Amino acid sequence: MIEARQLAKAFRDRKRGEIRAVDAVSFRCAPGQIYGLLGVNGAGKTTCLRMLATILQPTGGSATVAGHDIASAPEKVRANVGFLSTATALYGRLTAKEMVQYFGRLHGLPEDVLARRLDEIFASLDMNEFRDRRCDKLSTGMKQKVSIARTLIHDPPVMIFDEPTLGLDVLTARTIVEFIRQCRERGKTVIFSTHVMSEVERLCDVIGLIHGGRLRAEGTLPQLRERSGAQHLEDVFIKLVENTGQQP
Repeated sequence: MIEARQLAKAFRDRKRGEIRAVDAVSFRCAPGQIYGLLGVNGAGKTTCLRMLATILQPTGGSATVAGHDIASAPEKVRANVGFLSTATALYGRLTAKEMVQYFGRLHGLPEDVLARRLDEIFASLDMNEFRDRRCDKLSTGMKQKVSIARTLIHDPPVMIFDEPTLGLDVLTARTIVEFIRQCRERGKTVIFSTHVMSEVERLCDVIGLIHGGRLRAEGTLPQLRERSGAQHLEDVFIKLVENTGQQP
């Protein structure tokens, strides 16, 4: 379970003063559910997810992830979270296998458990062909699979995806979308940020429309369509954001 309660993050800028990147955002995401944060670039999606993953500290509000408070128990939150973005940030001199092993050991997995998990994940993601190849020799799609593997190695109950398909080719993006769907089928709690409307329509059980750091509307796709009077998600987004007095 993920639960955010009036979560906020403000930054100080010399010229512009205080910037509220996330402003009093509240939502819940349950196991076996995909919650989609839909918004344009700069809407506050990444800041929100980084707070939930304990990468950033909130300046207001609170949140719990897998029953642990992000402020008072960040290490327990990190032990229960897998975080995936487009930035693979792999160590080029390590092989795919060594990279995943490294993260498994960071999570404190016993060597026998690590070996079993690694074999299972590499088989399911069809990675054995390049398991002993250095990361700087891998294609973009292969690198993203390594990132998925290291995210999954400790079998976290909560998965956080921050624009995971941004800049990827169609085939690689499809692999990521299918992986997100599989996480839901396995009963994981999934939160997914994107600005790609088609991905939201295909994946998300509940959608939160975020703009200007604030959650402008929330509901299932049919609920949002009914509320906005529009059919296409792009039109739904624009109408509901306009109704709050904010233009995307």
